[in-house]
This record gives sequence, structure tokens and C-alpha cells, in this order.
Amino acid sequence: MTIWNPWHGCRKISPGCANCYVYRRDESIGKDASQVTKTNDYDLPIKKNRQKEYKVTPADGIVFACMTSDFFLEEADEWREGCWDIIRERRDLEFHIITKRIHRFEECIPPDWGGGWENVTICSTCENQDRADYRLPILLSLPIKHREVIAEPMLGEMDIEKYLVAGLIEHVTCGGESGPNARPCDFRWIKEVRRQCVRTGVSFTFKQTGAVFVMDGKTYHIDRKLQIAQAKKSGYSYTPGMGMADKIVYTLPDRNDLWARLSKSNFRSRFHLSENDRKYVVEKGRDTIRKHAEDFVLKRLASENPENDGKQTPMKGHPVFTAQHATACCCRGCLEKWHNIPSGKVLNDKECAYIVDVLMEWINREIAKSPER
Repeated sequence: MTIWNPWHGCRKISPGCANCYVYRRDESIGKDASQVTKTNDYDLPIKKNRQKEYKVTPADGIVFACMTSDFFLEEADEWREGCWDIIRERRDLEFHIITKRIHRFEECIPPDWGGGWENVTICSTCENQDRADYRLPILLSLPIKHREVIAEPMLGEMDIEKYLVAGLIEHVTCGGESGPNARPCDFRWIKEVRRQCVRTGVSFTFKQTGAVFVMDGKTYHIDRKLQIAQAKKSGYSYTPGMGMADKIVYTLPDRNDLWARLSKSNFRSRFHLSENDRKYVVEKGRDTIRKHAEDFVLKRLASENPENDGKQTPMKGHPVFTAQHATACCCRGCLEKWHNIPSGKVLNDKECAYIVDVLMEWINREIAKSPER
């Protein structure tokens, strides 16, 4: 990885900027980060050594541009054309441009941009739902070869699946906020965006916890040096087809606790076996119903990314379908929320058996009840 800062300094434009690390760092040395200046590294990608070879090579990895500013900042308009010339010259390098100013993109591109350059990835940030709904439609509408989304710092729950389904966004990164005034990042938000990425086949990176991390209702204050390591250790980054979720460590819920939680859910607790369902279970026998459950779990739930996940289980038509909704075993998202089984992994035999056991226990409980409730 190479950091290329052709200019330094920026203006804050959205909630994600409030605790900007550039402002914080500059203030510590008596500088004003709102003052934008051209740097000595302006031509870094084309600098050469004594052998007249480029100092930055493809082996150095991705070149991240303007990490202490914004590539599309208005104050840098006079310098940007020269940067495009550099990027054009170094087509052997992969450039990533992270911006909060995707709305300025079209007025800032070179005349030969066309449908985009193969060696340039444009990464639009969106720290909350409001900024996602403003910036991502713009990102999708632009002539760009490679698009990514960065929700960092993540400041709230976000639904971006409607933007991911277009198939134009290649990667999503989420992470918490660092620094002494960091705002909380809830693991629930991270997992929900990850589930959206799994359902749409988009790669996902959980980059860092941030300094204030909320998990299972508890707030943790994470030391700066551990924030990236802890996120990596969680195993919640995801690349389709790579089996990465198999490394996630989790614990299945205590069964008594599960029934207690389900009983408190207005949605889950309204499901019951109909009289026809009861008769079907009695006529077919428990062993046959279990085989049906095993078949439904294998065909509709077990794959890494089930087809129509979230909509694959009918609301009625079979006792097992009713049991799936009643026990939150109806889709991979519910399995993760209620049973801790991570989405994005192929269910193993133990997990499948657990789900079937839960379904059959619920059915047995229903049969044991009086039909008149």
C-alpha cells in the first residue's frame, strides 16, 4: 500500500467529518487543517530513483490518493488535472480515491475519462443512512469502472441493499470511529450491512471496531492499537466463496433462553399450528416431519447465500414452515440474529441438526397444547 497526498487540508462537510483525524493531528502540532496546501509529494507516483526507475511499483500495492484531504475538494481544482496526468501515465498502478464529494465527480474528471479508467477505483463514503441515500445513487449513476463504499466512521444502522443489488458496487468497508471523542459503533450495524453484502454477493471488510464499541448491549472502550486487530479477529470480513465465515467463533443460544425470547416477540409468538397442520403431523408421524424439516433446511437454508434469502420460507402450507417462522429459523438473517449462526457460511451437519431439533421441539410443544388456546 502507498499513500499519495498531493495536497493537504480539507473542509468538513458532513457528520462523519466531526472528529476528523487530520484536524486532530494538525491541531496537535499547531496547524490549521482547513488550510489546503499542495505538498512535496504531489508527483510521488512518477518520481524516479537514480536508475531512472519509478520509485513506486505495482509490487507496492494499491495507491490511496488524498488520505489527508479529498480528491474532489474545490480548493484543489487547479492541481487536479496534473494528478489525472500522473494517473494516466501510471496505468500500471491501481489507484483508490476515497471521497465525500462524489457530487463533484463529473465536473472534475479529465476529457478522456470515457466510461472510466481501469486502474481507478472510486470509493464513496457514507457514515449514516442520510449520506448513503444521497451519495450512493450518485455513485451508481456515474461512468466509473470500479466502485466501492466505505462506511467509516459508521454512525448508525444502514440499509444499502437496494444499492448493492445493482451489481455495480464491488466492495463495502465498515468501521468505527477512533480518537478521544469517538462516537459509538454498534456491532449490530456492522453485522446488518455484512448480511446485506452476503445476500448480494458483495465483498465486505470489517476494518476496525473504533474506540467505543457496542456489542450485545455492552459498551467497550478499545485501545487504538487493538481496534483493527479485534475487527480482524472477529472473522466478520467476507469474500464470496472463500469460506471465511467458517472461522467465526460463536455460541448457540441456551434453549430455555431461546424459548423465553421467542415468547416475548409479538411476531414470533403469533405463529401456531392450525388444526390441519396438527392432523398432518399426526397422520405422517414425527419421523416423516423431521425428514421434511431436514430437507427444507438443506435446500433452503444451508448454502452460503440461499436463493431469495429472507423470502424463501412460505408463511404457511406445511407445519415446518410455520415452525420456521415461529422459531426464527426462516432465513439466514434470522438465524444470525436469534441463533448466532453467522450468515455467509455453508451450514455444517451440527448446525443443520440443531435447526431441525429446534423446529421439531416447537412442533412437539404445539402438539402437546390443547387445540383451544
